[in-house]
Parts: sequence; C-alpha cells; structure tokens
Amino acid sequence: MSSSKKGGMIVLSSPSGAGKTTLVKKISKNKNFSISISHTTRSPRPNERNGRDYYFISKNHFRKLIKKKEFLEHAKVFDNYYGSSKNLVNEKLKNGKHVIFDIDWQGTRQIKNKKLNYKLQTIFILPPSKTELIKRLVKREKKNLKTVKKRMKEFKKDLSRWNEYDHVVINDDLNNCYKEIMFLIKNREKKHFDRKFIVKHIRNLLN
Repeated sequence: MSSSKKGGMIVLSSPSGAGKTTLVKKISKNKNFSISISHTTRSPRPNERNGRDYYFISKNHFRKLIKKKEFLEHAKVFDNYYGSSKNLVNEKLKNGKHVIFDIDWQGTRQIKNKKLNYKLQTIFILPPSKTELIKRLVKREKKNLKTVKKRMKEFKKDLSRWNEYDHVVINDDLNNCYKEIMFLIKNREKKHFDRKFIVKHIRNLLN
C-alpha cells in the first residue's frame, strides 16, 4: 500500500476507553495531519459538535449512504453505525494530508482489504490496566454504570484483534504514548512491537 504520493492513512484502534480519541485529536494538531470525521447514528455526548467530532445522522440516512457505496469503511458498534466518507478521505489524501482514523477493528480490516494508492499504518492502543480502563470509562460516561458494563462486555473481543495491527502501544502516559506513535508515523516504521511483552500485558488485562 505504499505510494510516492505525500498523504498517508494512519489508523488508531483500541478497546473503548483506552484513549485513542484523545490521541487522534493530539496527533491532528500537527501540520499536514487531519482527522477523518466519521458519520455516526449515535447521539452526541454533551461536549461533541456536529461536523467537528462526528457527522450525526439517522440510521435511515446511514443505510442510504451504504447503498450508494459512499463509505470507505463502516461498522456497527454498540448498536450504532459508524462510517468514513470515501470522498472526504480521498480529498484530504489528494491534498497531501495524512488522514487519521479513529475506528475499530472491523473498519480497519475493510480498509486493509482495499487496494489503495496510499501508505497505511495501523496502530492498536492498549490501556495500562483493566482498573485504569474502568476508571476512565466511568469518568467518560458520567458514572453511567450500565454503559460502562456494556463497554466492558466487548473488551475481550476488541482486545483479541491486537495482532492484526502493525504496531501495538500502551497508553500508560498520554504524552509518552503520543511521542511513540509520532515516531512510528514519521519513520514509517514497519510492524514493530515486543510480542512477548504485549502478550504478557494482555494476559494481565484479561485477569
């Protein structure tokens, strides 16, 4: 998926609450980096704005866009749909932007299976511990324990996809994790992580 073209695609995925959205926003502040703003059928959170965080649309509208093949990738996550607009992504890439995706393993797999003329790097973010993950989710979901419980039910399934990614990093410190990701992106590193260490960390997360 390499190309002489300037723009590239960087995918960040993680179990819910591991910090990928915060990292995506931090990375996007760099010159020539732009977020792929997804369309979604879920309701906006209090601090979210249409067109900045997501394009919030109805399920009926989303299904119409699927039929028209408007999405580069799309997936159903927690009873809601998410999708990346093919036209919006291509426009940014043609303008030399590095496009960052905040998507799950389903969308990542779809992008990897497409024949695209741009460099693609996939990065999986892990939380430092299950305790810290729950703490972050409780804070993010405003102590809505029902939603937190729902997120944690999917945790094991999401975690099992780590080996499908080029890189695996642990978000135990936001700034350090950000620096590690930027190093991987700027140096266009190929598959790189300490497999034994990651496997051990994942076992601890599942206990």
